[in-house]
Amino acid sequence: MTTTAVTHIASLVTNDPSLGNGTPLGLIQDAAVVIDGDRIVWTGESSKAPATDNVLDAAGRAVIPGFVDSHSHLVFAGDRTQEFNARMSGQPYRAGGIRTTVAATRAASDEELSANVARYLAEALSQGTTTFETKSGYGLTVEDEARALRVAARHTDEVTYLGAHIVSPDYADDPAGYVDLVTGPMLEACAPHARWIDVFCEQGAFDGDQARAILTAGRAKGLHPRIHANQLTYGPGVQLAVELDAASADHCTHLTDADVDALGQGDTVATLLPGAEFSTRATWPDARRLLDAGATVALSTDCNPGSSFTSSMPFCVALAVRDMGMTPDEAIWSATAGGAAALRRTDIGRITPGARADLVLLDAPSHVHLAYRPGVPLVRAVWRSGQRVV
Repeated sequence: MTTTAVTHIASLVTNDPSLGNGTPLGLIQDAAVVIDGDRIVWTGESSKAPATDNVLDAAGRAVIPGFVDSHSHLVFAGDRTQEFNARMSGQPYRAGGIRTTVAATRAASDEELSANVARYLAEALSQGTTTFETKSGYGLTVEDEARALRVAARHTDEVTYLGAHIVSPDYADDPAGYVDLVTGPMLEACAPHARWIDVFCEQGAFDGDQARAILTAGRAKGLHPRIHANQLTYGPGVQLAVELDAASADHCTHLTDADVDALGQGDTVATLLPGAEFSTRATWPDARRLLDAGATVALSTDCNPGSSFTSSMPFCVALAVRDMGMTPDEAIWSATAGGAAALRRTDIGRITPGARADLVLLDAPSHVHLAYRPGVPLVRAVWRSGQRVV
């Protein structure tokens, strides 16, 4: 293995408060990073960088950790352009639109589904995403959910079983029977291919009792819970997430004071998905309220064909700063270290010795430019596991 130093970094975001300026971002000015194999082995001032086999001069640009996108739905076919057009023309967003994607996904081949995943991952990588989670949820039969997870596992280790996305159209008149399927034969077929189990706890999808049964069954099979919670209405999702020690409660748009307190006092990460609010013209989550309560907040794209068809973490950072009450520092932390926390990972989302060498070189002197210059392609280079991939 050879060592590589990236030097003359104007501003380095380490997400290690013991480094640099002592803030949560651990900013180091005029910095350098040394990579050995797939790991970071040194960070500090550029003038103190040790000798290495290779040197890359950042020439006064900023470096941040690779983005960690902890919530996406990439195993699908087709799109929902007509639905989006109708919504932008005044029709409300409802959970049932998922059925359109279910039909297209069932009809697609494994190769078509895998090619779609690869396409959207390439988009995300070009914008700095080096780790992503993705879910099933557009098959809703035993066979189609299991194959979706097999397809996802070709591309990432962070795979989530979401048979409980909505009640399958095949069980429209028997939701209890579908819960039995999700917690029985479907779980048996899917558990070997997933790390996580998720459920859409929402009106039009699954209520609190159903969600508890599904997540508890998954946990008994070794899958750790996460949950779609409180997106469209107030509901039991957040409280259930904290009760079951879910890694994350995702969306968190409609929260009571008790919900906020529970997230502030528990280990469950509040994952906010501003692309969904942007694409549905819905109420923005109040990130400031969560942060002030001491909750750990992550940002993610929720990339899916219905309610948030974006793979761009920089776009989500800009939305969070503009419309959700976050500072640029908080948004960058939440899109990197926050996403890592939502996946219960300590090896990613930071640039500190021992971490995986996932770095993004920005064509800007500061990470603040990601919010300051929204929509501008600022990612100049990306390293994943020590290899330059962009």
